[in-house]
This record gives sequence, C-alpha cells and structure tokens, in this order.
Amino acid sequence: MDKELSLSPPRHALTPSANEAEAAHVMSRTSIKKFRRREIFLAYVCLAPSLLLFGAFLFYPLLKSVYLSLFLTDPQGRVAQFVGLDNFKEILASDMFYKSFGNTMLFIILTVPTGIAAALLLAALTHNKLKGMKIFRFVFSLPMAVSVGTGSMIWMILYHPTLGVLNYFLSIAGIEPVQWLTDPKWAMLSVAIMTVWMNLGFNYILMLSGMQGVAEDIYDSAQIDGSGPLRTFFWITMPLISPTLFFTLVVSVIGAFQAFGQINILTKGGPMNSTNVIVFNIYQDAFINFRFGIGSAQALILFAIILLLTVLQFKFVEKRVHYQ
Repeated sequence: MDKELSLSPPRHALTPSANEAEAAHVMSRTSIKKFRRREIFLAYVCLAPSLLLFGAFLFYPLLKSVYLSLFLTDPQGRVAQFVGLDNFKEILASDMFYKSFGNTMLFIILTVPTGIAAALLLAALTHNKLKGMKIFRFVFSLPMAVSVGTGSMIWMILYHPTLGVLNYFLSIAGIEPVQWLTDPKWAMLSVAIMTVWMNLGFNYILMLSGMQGVAEDIYDSAQIDGSGPLRTFFWITMPLISPTLFFTLVVSVIGAFQAFGQINILTKGGPMNSTNVIVFNIYQDAFINFRFGIGSAQALILFAIILLLTVLQFKFVEKRVHYQ
C-alpha cells in the first residue's frame, strides 16, 4: 500500500502553475485574434468583386459628376473652365428646371399611388387558393418580363391616332379619337398609364408575397369573430403587409424620379415640354446640348431631392408601419 502511494505523482504535479495557465490564456487570445483577422480578410476577398463594381459604376461616376458640376466643358466632355457653383445658380434660375420638376412630381402622383393600388387590388383578388388562380398570377406578373423599350413600342402602337386599338374602341363608342401622345393634355397621362402597366408585375409580386406571408390562423380567427372581407382586408391584411407597402412606396417613388426610357421613346419630352421630366432634361443638356457641367449639376440636385424625400418617408411614413 505504501509502495503504491509512493509511485503516485505528487499533487502539485497534477495542478498547472499560474504561469502555465496565463500562457495558455495568452495563446488562446492570440489564436482567436488570428482567426478573426482571417475571417475579416476572407470577407473582404468575397466582397472585392462587388466593391469593384460599385466603385466603377457608382462611386466613380458620382465623384466625376461632382467634379464636372464645377466646370464648363467642351462638346467632348473635357474641362474648359472652372465656374464653381455657377452651374447650380443657372439651374435654380432656369424656368425649364422648375417646369421639369413640376412634370416629375405630376408623373409621380399619377403613377405611384395608382400602381400600388392596382397591384394591391389584383393581389387581393388572386390571394385565394382557388382552382386556376395560378394562371391569373402568371398573367399579372408578365409585365415584369417586358423591357422598357419593348413596352414603349407596344403602347406606341396602341396610342397610334389612326391605327391604334384605343382610338378604334373610342370610335365604336361614338367618341372622337384622342391624340394620346401629341396633345399636351393627354401626353403625360398616356405615359403614366404605360408606366403603371410596366411596373404592375413587380408591384403585384411584392403585394402577393406580402399577403402570403400572413398566417392563415389570423384569417380563421377573424372569420370566427364575424369579420367580413372588407373589414378583414383593411383592419388585418393592410396593417400586416404595411412593411411591404412601405418598401413598394419608397422603390416606386425612386423609380418614378428616374423614369426616362418610356418618355424618350413615346414623347421625347413633348409636346410643348409637357412630359419633360428632370431625367430627360439632364439627358438633353448633357448629351444633346453637350453641357456636361449643367447636366452633372442637375444630376446632383436630383440626387439630393431623392435622398431628401427618402429620408422624409422613413421619418414620417415608417411610423405607420407594423413590423410585428
């Protein structure tokens, strides 16, 4: 028994010393730091292609626009003379700028609420799990697959004063044909109708996905409590999909400010500048009149306007959004 006890290691040999514990702790911290540095390096390697694309197609053009807005340029876009803030002063004193800004706001009023309301209505009608409903969902989503150029050409044919289908139906009803794209009273409305149709697919998919995210138990409980379809829609569905509505509103406003393709194809800013929005005005100054300094200054003003409106939407409209 004493021999066995003598062969066992001493108690102090089984317990590591304080120096050994501290050394192990330091090594553990060092390995954690190395692991974190390796993770950060790997993250930047994965983000490098995206950062490169953003730098080439977003940050560089933005900085170049800031630079060109302070100069007068020749037709080749080369800097000719430093003018400071004179380009901005000229824009803010121009009647055409305020005309284009008014047209842009009118375009937003005509397209954004109408587009969201139409998509919301179609999503509500096709949300039910009835037989054949997938066909309607596919049809209502189709405009998303149509490009701006293709859609504009389709509606240009529809709006044709003599060969267009719209005027043909008006003639059947005994109504005088409408000059959809050449009458200043109808041109902006015509472009707005085409834009609502073009954005309908995207808005519809957002609304339908938001409604499908609402639990069926909530609807069953509302039905048991005696809630009708309209009451259920306005008091249950609308609050629950308010994040989707808010996102659609912000994206639609930004997209309306940037509208260009359909206006360039259908009306080219006319007639009598009735559809000359800010983006088309920038295009005319920069690429038609070769005033790249003025065009860059207008682009920066448009950027500031969109940023301000987006911040205001997040500050005031988001308060009515229910995320839970």
